[in-house]
Amino acid sequence: MSTTPPGGTDDSGINGTEGEPRLGARPRNFPPPPLVSPDAAAATVDLDTSTVAAVKAQSARKGRIFAWSLWDWGSASFNAVVTTFVFTVYLTSSSFGEEAAVSASLGWALAAAGLLIAVLAPVVGQRSDAGGRRKFWLGFNTYVVVAVTALLFFVAPDPNFLWLGLVLLAVGNIVFEFAGVNYNAMLAQVSTPTSIGKVSGLGWGMGYIGGIVLLLIVYFGFISPEVGLFGVTSENGMDVRVAMLISAAWFGIFALPVLFAVPEYHAPKAVAQPHVGFFASYGLLAKSIAELWRDSRQTLYFLLASAVFRDGLAGVFTFGGVLAAGTFGFSPSQVIIFAIAANVVAGVATITVGLLDDKVGPKPVIVASLIGLVVAGSAVFLFHEGGTTVFWVFGLMLCLFVGPAQSASRSFLARIIPEGREGEVFGLYATTGRAVSFLAPTAFAVFVTLGGEQFWGILGIVLVLLIGLGLLLPVHAKQGKLTHRS
Repeated sequence: MSTTPPGGTDDSGINGTEGEPRLGARPRNFPPPPLVSPDAAAATVDLDTSTVAAVKAQSARKGRIFAWSLWDWGSASFNAVVTTFVFTVYLTSSSFGEEAAVSASLGWALAAAGLLIAVLAPVVGQRSDAGGRRKFWLGFNTYVVVAVTALLFFVAPDPNFLWLGLVLLAVGNIVFEFAGVNYNAMLAQVSTPTSIGKVSGLGWGMGYIGGIVLLLIVYFGFISPEVGLFGVTSENGMDVRVAMLISAAWFGIFALPVLFAVPEYHAPKAVAQPHVGFFASYGLLAKSIAELWRDSRQTLYFLLASAVFRDGLAGVFTFGGVLAAGTFGFSPSQVIIFAIAANVVAGVATITVGLLDDKVGPKPVIVASLIGLVVAGSAVFLFHEGGTTVFWVFGLMLCLFVGPAQSASRSFLARIIPEGREGEVFGLYATTGRAVSFLAPTAFAVFVTLGGEQFWGILGIVLVLLIGLGLLLPVHAKQGKLTHRS
């Protein structure tokens, strides 16, 4: 290390040259020399290089978090517009057949989709881990969903098109779940152990807020006016069908940032998994389940409990709009207005409770949310004759609890997954959660069939939530972290 020249250093940091008089103090705003290295950059702000690097890394992480959350924002097109408040309401209208029969058909179609997800999801996640192509498969599956959403345009309001609509919905649900496996696996890439709850809540909250914006566009642009944008009217269901094209474009655009901002994941050699054939993947899946039973049994219990209660959560959204229109007499326009209010409530609650998740832990959040859902769902059934007011009050109460339960469930699992196994374990999460989405649709369809009225389906969803709550209560909130596969 060189010594300080005889000229010394003045207050401005300018050294005199040996044998020459020292320069006077420079003005504080005197331009500094060009910064040619991180060390020089650090010196200008009196920080060491590692601190500057940490600040840059934090800025990069924030950018990746935002880009990652925009996928949730875009996915609102499928969650809110397609499967909840617009297309499923349209598909279960009298244009496609008798209300109860069509509603039951929707339930059976989604149940079949859930069975396929249950069989395929863990292997899909495991193979994306091993192949190091997590982001690739997120992009591929996302744009298949975009294409399916656009194809819903061709479902005209005629009974002959019912099965086309049901098949497209089923395919969309399957591929959307596959995309979700890889998206959830990225949570560990964009968060830290102390911020998982907050980041997960931000993602879910962005999804609800994105749903608000898109529903406003759909409502004021196409559903509400007699003649909407581009001259679209409700004749031949064109307002809803064009809304599907808008939804496809919405998802396609907002899914791009995560594909550019978050780097592809490549597992370090120490935790890399073997890349095996498709059917051999089921052997690894069986080994994973055995490892869970041996090393982290509480994790397996949580996966089983969430298999039930998260399917009940999915049922709330899937059949919420259908019930609003069929049982409570909401017009298509009123369904969308309710959806906007519901997304405001859910978005604010989810982002806020995400902060609480990191402080008190995810299990108390999930338990409190499930109790609230059971109470609100039971009230919807008991007071269904009260009409729209009942659904406004207790339907919004349902939305208050759904988002926090979903977000906390994701963060609960993300905290215990080792590096290199995120896709595999979130694949199991999909399989044992919404992947077994035949539970809520089947319960809904069975209760509608037994009761003879659509509102009886509410009891099916409440029953699923109750069973899920009962299975969750014995699960330990603190559990051993999963180990890397040897």
